[in-house]
Amino acid sequence: MSTYKAEGTHLLADLSGVAADRLTSCARIEALLRAAADAAGAHILHSHFHAFGPGLGVTGVVLLAESHISIHTWPEQAFAAVDIFMCGAAAPQRALDMVRQALAPTHCRVRSVQRCAVDEAVME
Repeated sequence: MSTYKAEGTHLLADLSGVAADRLTSCARIEALLRAAADAAGAHILHSHFHAFGPGLGVTGVVLLAESHISIHTWPEQAFAAVDIFMCGAAAPQRALDMVRQALAPTHCRVRSVQRCAVDEAVME
């Protein structure tokens, strides 16, 4: 098993204007996030997804050796919140690009946070 430094990029993406039918299928969303992890060069450990019922949203996570990709969808609001954190050589932007292409939002706001171990003396 490879070891990874506790450093990486954490992307938080708010996708608005997504067609409701793209946000309701557990199987399709799980396949999308697993494919996005593969495209990023990440190593999938496990995934778990839950649908809230016909026409309702989905929540799920793909656990990675490099961290995770998660999604929460609200088809009634044409909205999905996507969280991608990867360390090591994985490329989280590739994963996000695949998700954006598949969900085709009209608007996307992305925040990027660089994560790393911090000395206790400089923690706020």
